[in-house]
Amino acid sequence: MTTGAVLMMIFGLLLTWGSAAVCIFIALKKRGL
Repeated sequence: MTTGAVLMMIFGLLLTWGSAAVCIFIALKKRGL
């Protein structure tokens, strides 16, 4: 595995978890919590 491949994997994971966190945050705000 090259360093670039590892960086892309980490970047992909951050994107996935980041978007999931944003979705949860918006859902909670809509509930008024």
